[in-house]
Amino acid sequence: MSWYRNSVWFVKGLREYTRGGYESASKHFNPADVEVDVAGRSFLVTGANSGIGKATAKEIARRGGTVHLVCRNQERAEVAKEEIVTETGNQNILLHIVDISNPKEVWKFAEKFRNEHQLNVLINNAGCMVNSRELTEDGLEKNFATNTLGTYIMTTALLPLLEKAADARVITVSSGGMLVQKLNISDLQSGNGPFDGAMVYAQNKRQQVVLTEQWAKAHRNIHFSVMHPGWADTPAVRSSMPDFYRRMKDSLRTEAQGADTVLWLAVSAEAAKLPSGLFFQDRQPVPTHLPLAYTHSPPGDEEKLMQMLEEFSQNFKSVSPG
Repeated sequence: MSWYRNSVWFVKGLREYTRGGYESASKHFNPADVEVDVAGRSFLVTGANSGIGKATAKEIARRGGTVHLVCRNQERAEVAKEEIVTETGNQNILLHIVDISNPKEVWKFAEKFRNEHQLNVLINNAGCMVNSRELTEDGLEKNFATNTLGTYIMTTALLPLLEKAADARVITVSSGGMLVQKLNISDLQSGNGPFDGAMVYAQNKRQQVVLTEQWAKAHRNIHFSVMHPGWADTPAVRSSMPDFYRRMKDSLRTEAQGADTVLWLAVSAEAAKLPSGLFFQDRQPVPTHLPLAYTHSPPGDEEKLMQMLEEFSQNFKSVSPG
């Protein structure tokens, strides 16, 4: 059924995920939803030095929020911070250098952050698509380490801080590509069979949807959501999907258009009125499975994923300071 899922997803993408899809959907947006003042609220954005992360951070800064930029590369992060401060006039932009693919680093950062800052909204945006099987220094497959385990640890470690906050939210940037994948807990690090970076990435994005649904059930005081930004023209797309970019570059969304729903989920009162745990596209909750795609998994597999990630994460916590 993979050919069916891939073809249906691509046709859906051409219709909905491109710039034209955004322009059509945005006709129904209420601009007042995001015309808000969020001064006094604290936002953490991972992968904030470029693309959708930077566009999101910039729009939150324009609205007066305190923004914590979590980035891997010091030099690019400094440039992004300077750009955001200059363009928005908001001085409350703080920079943290963390490699999300390094679980020990993520634990260490989050534990320190918990002791020094408040947090109202966590935006899990950092991600990667590595097209050949690479291992991190910890022996973890890099896509899994960044997209799934890094997101899991960052969120889990900051939940105690979010539990104490007013109108706490967690938003995870996923992808419509997850629609072509059924949750597979038997090979989390993609060590069996041929390696397809795009499909590994899509599996990670399916895992993020499951994480969001499971967290929403377990933490009722926090509003969780996961979203698809559409097909946007970002540095990550250009570098990781060069053939796709060449074919689609004239139809891709801008970074700001890709970030629009992240911003809406992070700042609007309307978003918080909707149930926790949903998957969003263009400010609307949408199904997490294509019709007839057979991508539903047993609830036991979803619970098992959480157990497996908890065991993975604790292995790295035990060797981190604090």
